[in-house]
Amino acid sequence: MTTSNTAWLAGAALAIGLAAQARAQLPVDTDTDNSFFGQPVTAIELADQRGGASITHSEMTLAGTTADNTAINVNTGSNTITAGAFANMSGLPLVVQNSGANVLIQNAVIVNLQMQ
Repeated sequence: MTTSNTAWLAGAALAIGLAAQARAQLPVDTDTDNSFFGQPVTAIELADQRGGASITHSEMTLAGTTADNTAINVNTGSNTITAGAFANMSGLPLVVQNSGANVLIQNAVIVNLQMQ
């Protein structure tokens, strides 16, 4: 498994763990007429209000441009990541590296978390 995949999985696990912890700390009220969130709905009503679908479509369009750039006497070289560079990283880390000149770097992330 690559470092990128490991970091992504760790971020997803952290998000799921935090959601479970927050859910566990919600007040519990056994009186359904006065529950913390109001009256519960039936499974049929919930199914009608569900916002997802079995097919997920995610699309991101990046449209940056670069033109008429000049680079004179520019030294470019290696681009390395040393041991421990990602230590203590949390969340969904994004890393963009560039060793060139006059480069347009665009980056986008779509996170689709489905809890079933």
